[in-house]
Amino acid sequence: MTKRTIPVLDLTQFTEGNASQKKAFVETLGNAFHEIGFVAIKNHGVSQQLIDDFYAASKAFFALPVATKRNYEIAGLAGQRGYTSFGTEHAKHSEVPDLKEFFQIGQEVKGDIPLRSNTPDNVRVAEIDNFLDLGIQLYRAFEKSGGALLEAIAIHLNLAEDYFTNKIYNGNSILRAIHYPPIQQEPKSAIRAEQHEDINLITLLVGASAGGLQLLDKDNIWQPIMPENDEIVINVGDMLQRLTNNYLKSTTHRVVNPPKEEWHKPRLSIPFFLHPKGNMDLDCLPQCVTDENPLQYETITAGGYLDERLREIGLKK
Repeated sequence: MTKRTIPVLDLTQFTEGNASQKKAFVETLGNAFHEIGFVAIKNHGVSQQLIDDFYAASKAFFALPVATKRNYEIAGLAGQRGYTSFGTEHAKHSEVPDLKEFFQIGQEVKGDIPLRSNTPDNVRVAEIDNFLDLGIQLYRAFEKSGGALLEAIAIHLNLAEDYFTNKIYNGNSILRAIHYPPIQQEPKSAIRAEQHEDINLITLLVGASAGGLQLLDKDNIWQPIMPENDEIVINVGDMLQRLTNNYLKSTTHRVVNPPKEEWHKPRLSIPFFLHPKGNMDLDCLPQCVTDENPLQYETITAGGYLDERLREIGLKK
């Protein structure tokens, strides 16, 4: 049996378990995010049928002609809603675009009228009637599971369990369907997704249609991440690393190209980037600033940090 690169946790131990099960979950999750920055979660509460249906709708979208897909690429939104064409996004420290195209679904603001009026609308695809509706359902399911994980993280950090609850309600989270087309010729230098760290608090990723995801471990060795069918992979993003003054690790990861004999196989993956509202301030938590770990970051809001990073990766001009 292959040794797993990352620990596997059962979310129901936290959401439905007794006090000792809950405590054990919090400790294991916190330690994993401190040491590795990644875990796999089973019994996560996101319906497999919903995942399968959204995968099918995403596959149908990416199979549309390029000219049709480009009708859903909306200028001025920095890729935060709708379609982003192949070769647009690159990693922060790379000038070479990743070998991917994607479609993004964002928050449908509930209640808050000023916030709603400043939030861009999601993009409905006429050719695939259920694509957006399925995406919004999946978005809500991820938001719920992600919220439970943030409650566990808050307890681990000696914060109130609901510390993140209002900060992520109506937040800037993004559901992204990513398509890596078949590789037609020797790539100049790009891989499907060059090494990077995520911008947000945490990312939830359902199993991709092909392998290739790797993390860079503390010995500087690339390790494959191979989730089982019923698992979601969770990793720490830069906002949570920043908030905890580097105590929780936003680990470098990438998606490598398959062996040449599998270049003809496309890859589809569905990450959910859990973001807070833009006005959350990312000042390092006092309990994470010590003599051994002095303050690493200047003051910035989540919105300011997101804007800065979108420019660095080529989505915002």
